[in-house]
Amino acid sequence: MPGALGTALLLLALAYGVGSLAQGEIAGWTPQEVATALAVGAALLLVVNGIARRFRFGAGEGLAALAVWLTLGAAGATLYAWRDHAHDLALRMIGEYAAGEPVTNAAGEVVIARRADGGFSVKARVNGQEQSFAFDTGASTVVLTAESAAALGLQPGPQAFAVPVQTANGRTLAAPVLLDTVSVGPIRERRVSALVTRPGSLSVNLLGMSFLERLSSYEVRGGRLILRGAGSG
Repeated sequence: MPGALGTALLLLALAYGVGSLAQGEIAGWTPQEVATALAVGAALLLVVNGIARRFRFGAGEGLAALAVWLTLGAAGATLYAWRDHAHDLALRMIGEYAAGEPVTNAAGEVVIARRADGGFSVKARVNGQEQSFAFDTGASTVVLTAESAAALGLQPGPQAFAVPVQTANGRTLAAPVLLDTVSVGPIRERRVSALVTRPGSLSVNLLGMSFLERLSSYEVRGGRLILRGAGSG
């Protein structure tokens, strides 16, 4: 199949050009759909050319190559058909081995898998530094442990601890602070109110309502915590 490589490269160049430069529909297709079709066509051309070349070494070589590509194609089609189940499985694995890791889906939602113990940990970035939080709608504000606050350079003076709060260890006093940024995946909020607890009074940071109420919405569904930023639909 002479020129197959050149033709495939031309198709890939066209796919790149259409995807990058085209505006509006092309024969009823979106530019992204056209670019995808061209790229798929280039890949298929290369596969067919490769199989044809193997037949030159004998029918056995050609049939073996054909069988390999048919198997790969069937596997790809199966994975595509079961992509939703595969996504759920991936989220469960993330929940087990990377608890709290935010995953952004195609809809722009941030999805976090439930931990094995039933709770939700959320990895966020506070003022550019990663911190782990417990998802807590019962907390009226974001709450930082004294240790996490110190790591962020937040060290309120003794007189600042004037806000009474209830923790798992009982009542204590906390100091109000203002966080420059709090981000979970692509969701980013600025100037978020928070509290810093006294040393030893809290063992985990809490992602409370001063952050959550700024979201478009959030929900727990099917073992997943789903966060939608204010700019999402």
